[in-house]
Amino acid sequence: MLNVAVIGAGNIGRTHCTVYAGDPLAKLVAVCDIVREKADAFAERFGARAYYSVPDLLRNERLDLVSVTTAGPENGGHHYEPVMQALEAGVHVLCEKPLSNEIAKAREMVRTARAKNLYLGVNLNHRFVPLAERAKRFVTEGALGELCFINMALWIANRNDSAPYFHLRALHPHSIDVMRYFCGDIVRVQAFFKRASHRQIWSNASINMQFANGMVGHLTGSYDMTTRHPFERCEVAGTKGRFVLENVYERLTFYPHDSDETIVLSNPIMGGVASFQDTFKNRIHRFLEQVSARVPREQIEGSGEEALAAQEVIEAAIRSFETGAVVEVPAVS
Repeated sequence: MLNVAVIGAGNIGRTHCTVYAGDPLAKLVAVCDIVREKADAFAERFGARAYYSVPDLLRNERLDLVSVTTAGPENGGHHYEPVMQALEAGVHVLCEKPLSNEIAKAREMVRTARAKNLYLGVNLNHRFVPLAERAKRFVTEGALGELCFINMALWIANRNDSAPYFHLRALHPHSIDVMRYFCGDIVRVQAFFKRASHRQIWSNASINMQFANGMVGHLTGSYDMTTRHPFERCEVAGTKGRFVLENVYERLTFYPHDSDETIVLSNPIMGGVASFQDTFKNRIHRFLEQVSARVPREQIEGSGEEALAAQEVIEAAIRSFETGAVVEVPAVS
């Protein structure tokens, strides 16, 4: 059993605490927030000790890992300091996405975890569902044949107008990670953004991509839609067939090119993903499993390196929009 603390007592922090409190691989021993009332409330609710600074937490608790669920500008602006403090203390970290809203800091976080041989995972929870795993097998087992293209769409309602590229940096680590999960590294992008008339931010995005394996892809994203209707769709096509994964975990359809029949897999009523909240449960449990098993760092699923690779794509897309050029995506070394 791993001793765990959660840093950041907001809505996402509450989700992480709830998962840890119910997972047999974890013991939630502490919570931390600079707002004392929040830390105290979480401590009372989850039977943990409250701290109001990360140094105090790390100095007084014997921790195996921490979840960093702080927010900040573009939902990642307050991740860097607690992540680096935990890594310097020799503690494994599961961080919310994005790693940081500043790419240089994200790179430093990944370099530090690697140099200290510590696990750095990121909550890229959209891929941690049974149907995504089954879709991945369609790819790896050759059912799609040679990969040709991927179409990804992710849109929700979010009224936050705090920064021009908030939509890109806060939402699309998820969508780009899903695209990379199925299709590999992205090497160049061309991006177009639209600001809805009532918005201050670039709330809509259309991004063309080329992958290292030669296939092409496209991402459509928006913060001007709704989650009352389907909000996420991933289509991957190859020379032998294609699949469509709908709403993260709800439905997977495989269309073989040589048959009129299709394979349809739906999320089961019993034993399946009960709600989107279960994607957090799946992701966190997998991190606990891999840390407990002490797997090689390169086997960590949803790793800091993978999150950084997705963020490099986002920053390249921003540069493409600003310059009107096709932009090369830096490789994560």
